[in-house]
Amino acid sequence: MRMSQRGFSLIELVIVVVILGIIGAIAVPRLSRGAEGAKDSALVADLAALRNAIDLYTTEHEGTRPTVAKIADQLTLYTDISGNTSATKTGAYIYGPYIRSIPPLPVGANRGNTGIAAVDGTGVGWIYDETTGTIVANASETDASGKAYNTY
Repeated sequence: MRMSQRGFSLIELVIVVVILGIIGAIAVPRLSRGAEGAKDSALVADLAALRNAIDLYTTEHEGTRPTVAKIADQLTLYTDISGNTSATKTGAYIYGPYIRSIPPLPVGANRGNTGIAAVDGTGVGWIYDETTGTIVANASETDASGKAYNTY
């Protein structure tokens, strides 16, 4: 009687190693871009939150947009119909707050800045156009696909 040996042949082991190599070649580049992809996603989410806050402010203030000079306070504090701000809700200050805090810019050379202004400057993370109500990242760098952050 002949007993059969159990185990893997050399060919089977080589095939498994090749398959693992292919999986590794696909997975490693995707995993290494994880942090950058997360920053890109954070930028998209922060812009959505800021744009929604500006839209809601504009709606509740009869079409008047937040001003460049006071946008951070107008979005994070209570406001009256004229856009004046108060830290507490009272009879006149019944609108807002629209966002808890201004998020720091998650990408680019100005990363971490929370300031909002009409033009680039010290501490400015976001560029706001009062006439149109648009807000963009104060970052001219591009993401992995070549799209400029200030065009998101």
